[in-house]
Amino acid sequence: MTAPDDDAEVGASRAQAGAPRYSRRLSDKILLAFHHACDQGDYEIAEQLLRILESMLTRRTVPPDANRRKSIESLVAAHERLWHLRHPEEDFN
Repeated sequence: MTAPDDDAEVGASRAQAGAPRYSRRLSDKILLAFHHACDQGDYEIAEQLLRILESMLTRRTVPPDANRRKSIESLVAAHERLWHLRHPEEDFN
């Protein structure tokens, strides 16, 4: 078992080495929050989260994100989900 001082040193060395602190991208967390808002029926918040996600995905990134296409597809699917939740009567016509 390591002492608290050792843990702090390990954390500091990881930060210096540029190791990621989080396992998910911020855009992934926002998409999860969007789905959570939809599950809760809070469509206004879901829409705001989609606007934030869209803003993040449409700005230019340097270097280009290798997962951009997948992220854009997830954004489109999220917009479709929100539309279907807001227009359930349209699904059967």
